[in-house]
Amino acid sequence: MQAGPVALIRKLRWLYAPDPVMAGYALRTTCTSLLALGIALWMELGSPQWAALTVWMVAQGTRGRSLAKAKWHLFGMVVGVISGITLVAAIPQAPLMFILLLAVGIGTFCMIGTFMPGPASMTNYRIHGMRASGFTYAIVSLDGIADPHHIFAISMSRATYILLGIVLEASISGLFQLGLTKRTRHQLASTFEDTLKPALTAIAGILVGKEGAMQNVQAIFAQITTLGDQVEFAEVELGRHDHAGDHARAALADIAVLLARALDLATLMRLPLSQDDMFRQEAEAIRDMFLKLPARLEETESMASILADLLTLRRQCRQKVVSDFSTAQPDDAAREAVLRHGMLQQALVELIDALRMALTQFEASRHPGSHDHFHSPIRSYRDWQQAITNSLRSSVTVFGAGLIWICTAWPSGLTFIMFVCIVCSLFSTLERPALATQAFLRGACCAVVAAGILNLALMGKSTTFEMLGMWSGLAMMIGGLAFAYPPLTLPAVSYNLFLPILIGPSNQAKTDEIVYFNTALPLVLGLLYASWMYRVFLPYDPAHQRWTMREHILRDLHRIADGRAQETVDSVVSRNVDRFVRLMTNSGSTPSPVIQAYLTGILSGMRVMLNLLRLQAIRRDTRLNPEAGQALALIMGRMSHFSGRYHGHYGRTLRATKLAILRLRTCERNEDRPRERFVLIAALTSLDVIATELDTNRIFFDARSPYLDPSLTPAELESTG
Repeated sequence: MQAGPVALIRKLRWLYAPDPVMAGYALRTTCTSLLALGIALWMELGSPQWAALTVWMVAQGTRGRSLAKAKWHLFGMVVGVISGITLVAAIPQAPLMFILLLAVGIGTFCMIGTFMPGPASMTNYRIHGMRASGFTYAIVSLDGIADPHHIFAISMSRATYILLGIVLEASISGLFQLGLTKRTRHQLASTFEDTLKPALTAIAGILVGKEGAMQNVQAIFAQITTLGDQVEFAEVELGRHDHAGDHARAALADIAVLLARALDLATLMRLPLSQDDMFRQEAEAIRDMFLKLPARLEETESMASILADLLTLRRQCRQKVVSDFSTAQPDDAAREAVLRHGMLQQALVELIDALRMALTQFEASRHPGSHDHFHSPIRSYRDWQQAITNSLRSSVTVFGAGLIWICTAWPSGLTFIMFVCIVCSLFSTLERPALATQAFLRGACCAVVAAGILNLALMGKSTTFEMLGMWSGLAMMIGGLAFAYPPLTLPAVSYNLFLPILIGPSNQAKTDEIVYFNTALPLVLGLLYASWMYRVFLPYDPAHQRWTMREHILRDLHRIADGRAQETVDSVVSRNVDRFVRLMTNSGSTPSPVIQAYLTGILSGMRVMLNLLRLQAIRRDTRLNPEAGQALALIMGRMSHFSGRYHGHYGRTLRATKLAILRLRTCERNEDRPRERFVLIAALTSLDVIATELDTNRIFFDARSPYLDPSLTPAELESTG
């Protein structure tokens, strides 16, 4: 066989050799969808296809995902029905005002959805609640405006078949979940171990000075974000009996903190006079401990034993610094070497502390206490600019579709508006809606073809539900199998969503050629129109997103330094990891050196923020002598002007940091008390990391150019990598 046919056959493997678990999902959902359709026909509801459609919207591959999505879909349905009734009741005979308020409502739901906690993705079911509100609001009001006297009956009918689909899917999926709690707890443990192992491998490479040890840090951060999002669904499966999910989420966040501490250590190891034979021996011992840790977690060894070994390593690091303090140094060079050694020991202590915290949270997720009140919420970062953009984009698109209907008096105009509203509700909260709409259009075209074959050929003469179920079930099964194949997931969502609408089952009539084409044409034109609007009106601009992200990072530095921001280590790390992953996800066709420069800048900004937080804590330490406190106050004051605006005081901030380092070194040389010297070494460790990051990533931190991309020469881009 030639390469072309072989490649095509391999691409169709999802159809003829599917994964058994996902094949079971497709079969289960198809049967549930047909059951919902049969009950809706038996109840003689006006549009029974919405019951089958709802099953496909709610059904997911796991029990936790299905329940989470069903809950938020139900919430969105209630909000959408109430809003739709209110709209039709308020303006039953003013078409232009109706379209305007319809567009405003869809835009409002998109804005609220943008503020929901979690990533802006199709798997964020809090955002899905607002999406469900939007399209329920649209279908209720668009059906009701044609017959406003019966709006309540229409809305109750729509709510009934949506509720029917939700209840059936949630009930039937629960029948196939045996031993769910045990499997979920095992999955949580595997999630942590699968993330910790590559992180420890990367850190082990740093400890021995291996080149490119942190090359896979991008994949690790992406994995942390993805798995952290999935913990929510495990919580649903476990119920609210304990806080295992909170501990698992905190454990994953602590792995991100661990990586940040490892990057600080790598920065300090590159400084002159930083390493000696004693440090290399300690680093080798810690490396061996880290590499053996995943195997120890898989065995029956108790967590207390592992934590005790880490605590022993921590004490050894502290004791070596104390022994250096008690040894008289012959000259300034030797004293400088002791200081550098103490800074590295401080970085090792913080690295071990971060790992101990991650392991403690992991153990609590495996064996949650009976009176545990720990809570680690899903963090939400409100971006008003993004929310307004999403709202305007969806509102203008819907209003434009309404104007087309009013100006053309198209008989199928309301159907056209309905499909536009569905697309805007689903995708306007995404950062790149045009790409999602393209994939959705491909799935809709497949649904048009499949429905055409069913309506015009296979079911043209059928009069029984058995024939309807046989042919439509076969078509739905194909869509379910495609959903399990990642490259086809979004087109499959569109296919499963629109297929029941295009089939249009009813007790009173059949979908003939006229009805079919009057439904298929508005669908295709609606998706084409929405895709075009996403590319024309407020389109996604990757360069602007990168600059906005950079400006926010510089502004965060300013806020943390002046003490106004109530930030914690977890909040700083989670926000910057979110930025890191968003930038990787939305990089598109941007040249790799530019993306790498921004990724490096985000990680550098995160570490500067973490060290500013540590300096703020050191300033509050009563053991800090007044001269050192004054030096830290000056650097904080200088950093507080680092606002990210044009001419962002980059040079003066870097010089002030280096001057503060010199003053604290003088204080450390004149200090003999061990506890006070520990505080000064901790402050010097943070200042050295800040100065090195500001110097190494000058292009990112110097805000004299509004965009980083054009200001980079090829040589500078190479240096940032």
